[in-house]
Amino acid sequence: MRRMFPSSRPASSAPPSAFADPWGIEKSGVTSRTRGCKPHGSLLRWRNGRDPPSQGDAMKPKNGLLSRRRVLGASAGAVASFHLIPRHVLAAPGRPGAGDKLNIGCVGVGGMQGGTDTGGVSSQNIYALCDVDQRHLDKAAEKYKGAKLYRDFREMLDKEQKNLDAVTVTIPDHMHASVSIWAMERGLGVYCQKPLTQTVWEARQVALAAKKYKVATQMGNQGYSCEATRQACEIIWSGVLGDITEVHSMSGGGFARNVKEWPPAKPVPDYLNWDLWLGRTPEKPYGEGIHPINWRGFLDYGTQMIGDWGVHMLGPANWGLQLGSPTSVECFAVEGVNPVTYPSYACRFEFPARPNPHVPGGKMPPLKLFWYEGSAVREFKPQEPVTAQDMKKNNTFYIGTKGCMGTGGRGESVTLLPESRMKDFQMPAPVIERVRGGHYGSWIQSVKDGKWTCSNFTVAGPYVEWLLLGAISWRFPNQKLLWDGAKMRFTNNDAANAFVKPTFRKGWEIKELKNL
Repeated sequence: MRRMFPSSRPASSAPPSAFADPWGIEKSGVTSRTRGCKPHGSLLRWRNGRDPPSQGDAMKPKNGLLSRRRVLGASAGAVASFHLIPRHVLAAPGRPGAGDKLNIGCVGVGGMQGGTDTGGVSSQNIYALCDVDQRHLDKAAEKYKGAKLYRDFREMLDKEQKNLDAVTVTIPDHMHASVSIWAMERGLGVYCQKPLTQTVWEARQVALAAKKYKVATQMGNQGYSCEATRQACEIIWSGVLGDITEVHSMSGGGFARNVKEWPPAKPVPDYLNWDLWLGRTPEKPYGEGIHPINWRGFLDYGTQMIGDWGVHMLGPANWGLQLGSPTSVECFAVEGVNPVTYPSYACRFEFPARPNPHVPGGKMPPLKLFWYEGSAVREFKPQEPVTAQDMKKNNTFYIGTKGCMGTGGRGESVTLLPESRMKDFQMPAPVIERVRGGHYGSWIQSVKDGKWTCSNFTVAGPYVEWLLLGAISWRFPNQKLLWDGAKMRFTNNDAANAFVKPTFRKGWEIKELKNL
């Protein structure tokens, strides 16, 4: 396989940036071409018709050797000026062509409550499996016979990097960035589960790594590839709702809500490598009720509902409203605070006015976006035309000057409110390219042909970055935290800045990338 390079064709219709360019993305002149979506505020784009940057270290051999991806990528640059050549054009002798299957390594094969990403990419060759839990590994090995088995992702990626084309990452949030960056450094495409990372700093690093190594990436927020998300964006852009000034989104429930202290120490089960499971986080004794699913609710490992479901539900808002860095976030309700797990909380993000060439007038007004999770959902007080009945179908509401819209789940159930407006409503003409092959399929194709996916990490990184500010806000209730996206810091609360970047256990550090 080959390195992934952006298209050499300028995206002349790309809208101006909707956010302060925190990584020097626009200054680089790089463009992102998306499969199934047009560029939006957080995508890389051409600017002033400048030529793309040189390939730099993308062509340098590692350890004196060039992998098949590097050979093909280097050849591609010589032929098409920073353009990824489809693998069937430059496939090395004896290696798979464009119509053949990819070799995929799967890191984490027992998560997602049994529905792993391994199944989502099983149309390809599952070449290697990796899991810290021997039970999960054994079960997957029965299904994917012949796959090479590993417990440590570092060993798998180092030993198999020349044989693999891409990896899936389906593990607890706290290790998403470590595995994804380790894979991208080795030239491998990455499909990483949402919310991409556990912290804001890691989201920035993963996006910068994707930009540097130019591999095919996709975050696992499947709604971004769905028809409904595109319809919601097109309704917003049509002007039928007028200027949208508020969004309210909510998710009850959660994980480990009743856990208020660290579970009693127990012997580590013989099937589990607890040290590898902890990864970059501080050493702690093994306790029951964390692995394999309730880690989502623990402060050290997960992001609770804003990262588990918020990233799905707010997809149409992020895309349709061209969101970038907010100017502030404030928690206005919180209960159940404890030192171990996430409490229930509600917070408000404020976004500045943003340019958007898709809407009448070419710009969008300042926006307040409200997030409610756990028992704090009751803080949402529906007002006409939104009713309590609408909340049974929808969990995200867009409030405009001319009307309202509700969406549900991963962006489905797009409904104008009151619902009677749907009777004679004609959906706007499609303006966003539709995805063929679904979220997994478009990523697989991206690894093969280099076309960008709609939730590649240069899109997903900025999205997750602002979203995870909410997971910090509850620690400082009733304080408006002013956010400087370019500097990635709160300007009025140094204590809050301590939660922007994680503390790494010795030996697990991520080398920081600066603006490229």
